[in-house]
Amino acid sequence: MRALSRGFRRLGSALLLAALAACAHGPRHADMRAAMQARPDPDAPLTRSFSGKLSVQVPPQPGQRVAQGGSGSFELLGDAGQGQLELSTPTGSLLARVRWSPTSVSLEQPKEQRSYDSLDALTLELLGESVPVAALFDWLRGRPWSGAAAALLPAPEQGFEQLGWRVQTDRLAEGLLSAHQLGGRSATLRVRLARED
Repeated sequence: MRALSRGFRRLGSALLLAALAACAHGPRHADMRAAMQARPDPDAPLTRSFSGKLSVQVPPQPGQRVAQGGSGSFELLGDAGQGQLELSTPTGSLLARVRWSPTSVSLEQPKEQRSYDSLDALTLELLGESVPVAALFDWLRGRPWSGAAAALLPAPEQGFEQLGWRVQTDRLAEGLLSAHQLGGRSATLRVRLARED
């Protein structure tokens, strides 16, 4: 794996965790059990985009003195098969655009473009570990991915754990989402979704 700058790793973390953040739209805790049992139509496209503000915090890793993190705006459109994710600075300047289709995955930045074999390969290089990208698109619909076991959080908490992530949905009515990686880099994500008109 090529050595990447700390800033590039932060950008990668923010880009991929932004996708997770969009899972804030979805069923309430009372409907979560039914959503876990229902298999969604895999051919149904995601017809709307998700956007908002996000912040990411990654605790210091061995040999690091300070935590990594950042904040900005994101916009996500598509599904697991084809889509686009943009990350911008708080002032609106585009930091990066990730595009994927059945035949390609690319990361575009103002002065660089890179191609990858898969979204998993992109996440492995940027974060040092694979992120369950296939699951993110069911998470976008506010339910666990049907391809892996999941567990509801104990009442009165709202949300679920799946594939090493604890997704908390108790503040969705306010447009807020928190997600915590269990183990690994132990990343924490906080998102405020843009209100729909």
